[in-house]
Amino acid sequence: MVKIPRESNLLVTFSKRRSSPLVPSVEAVIDRFLAGNPPQPSSCALQLIEAHRNARVRELNMQLTQVMNQLEMEKKRGQELDKMRKVGAEQRWWESPIEELDVPRLEQLKAALEVLRQNVAKLDDRLLIQSTIILTSIIQNLKLRLFLLI
Repeated sequence: MVKIPRESNLLVTFSKRRSSPLVPSVEAVIDRFLAGNPPQPSSCALQLIEAHRNARVRELNMQLTQVMNQLEMEKKRGQELDKMRKVGAEQRWWESPIEELDVPRLEQLKAALEVLRQNVAKLDDRLLIQSTIILTSIIQNLKLRLFLLI
């Protein structure tokens, strides 16, 4: 270490810097704090803040518009699906529980079941006749083969 020869250099070196453009005075900071007045930004900074705020508002408005359009489309789609479901339910009324059917529908269901029973009976008779014919022909073939073997 070297001794500083001049006393003025010594004072400059070891003294606190009290007045500098980058260091605010303690009194100014205390006055602002006690008065509750924050430093006012410059007009350029205000313009930048306002421009950023406006850009963000526009962006959020666009997002809101897109979401609202999607919501409307989904509502319309839901309404169309409800209509299709109602039309389908009206066309397949017989699939509803019997307790929910009114008297004309019940009579219509009864008539349809009668027709179904008649069709099943006819089909049963037809199958019985066909199976009888097939069995008769098989039996005759077997008898013929047995006769030829004897």
